[in-house]
Amino acid sequence: MNGLKRYSWILAGFVCIFVTYFHASQVHAGISGSQTVEQAYPGFASGILKGAKMVAMKKGTLLVSDGIEISESRLKETVEKAGEKIREELRKNLFFILEQETMKEVLVREARSSGVVTKGLSEMEAIQTFLDQKFRDVQVSDEEAKAFYETNKAMVGGLPFEQVKEAIQQVLVQQKRQVAVASYLQGLGAKTDIRVNRHWVNAQYALAMDNPVDRARISGNPTMVEFGATGCIPCDMMQPILDNLRKKYPDKLNVVFVHVGENQILAARFGIESIPVQVFFDKTGREVFRHTGFYPQVEVEQKLAEMGVR
Repeated sequence: MNGLKRYSWILAGFVCIFVTYFHASQVHAGISGSQTVEQAYPGFASGILKGAKMVAMKKGTLLVSDGIEISESRLKETVEKAGEKIREELRKNLFFILEQETMKEVLVREARSSGVVTKGLSEMEAIQTFLDQKFRDVQVSDEEAKAFYETNKAMVGGLPFEQVKEAIQQVLVQQKRQVAVASYLQGLGAKTDIRVNRHWVNAQYALAMDNPVDRARISGNPTMVEFGATGCIPCDMMQPILDNLRKKYPDKLNVVFVHVGENQILAARFGIESIPVQVFFDKTGREVFRHTGFYPQVEVEQKLAEMGVR
């Protein structure tokens, strides 16, 4: 089954964690009444930093929370440790790295306070153990697996359902857990006092939005984005459908294709773990629906009609 490998908690392969402690003097007064990242830039943060308050901070300090401080130099070190091919993309998405590092810091703290045995484990192992226990009850029924199979037979090479049922269930469980974890992280962010450097976030927003997905999202028209890759059978099957949609709705709909191999950070920002994935945004840029696997044109157009695209 074609898929985009999990980015090892997105950046784990080259992120170093150094926990430091902050002093109140490093943050200027006036936190109350500050805008959150989500209020200032809807959809920019993907999880734990949605509710972070944007405040004035001393130069070089990007984020502070209870027992956590993340500096700009730390993010630059992360970029330099990355592979050369992805380094430039990372430089335009430092806010995304900041969100991932914050997530890991907070999750390590949650794992330790939850009573999960973390002794002898690395930070990433402790996080994985904690999340596995927290979401171990997530399941996928045979009916759900069957429905996915009927829509995506091409993805599994037309093999009989019983032969691929277990693999499909594993994929769907992973997707369900991803949604559950994302919701959990947003909840953590809402109840955790996190502050970010307002000036730095403003600058990073301008950089990060310079990509085909976000340019389409802020255009004022609804947008459909296909995350896929060449050589992936269901992805290739979607290409004629995308072309038809472009011709049928030239002035009403943005249709964007993102090659996940060439845009790894962009794909990670939007939580893409399997391909193909179709993501639908309304005219305000808000995500309203996503689908994994081959998506027949008649069903795509039904979804577009629900969004007012006719």
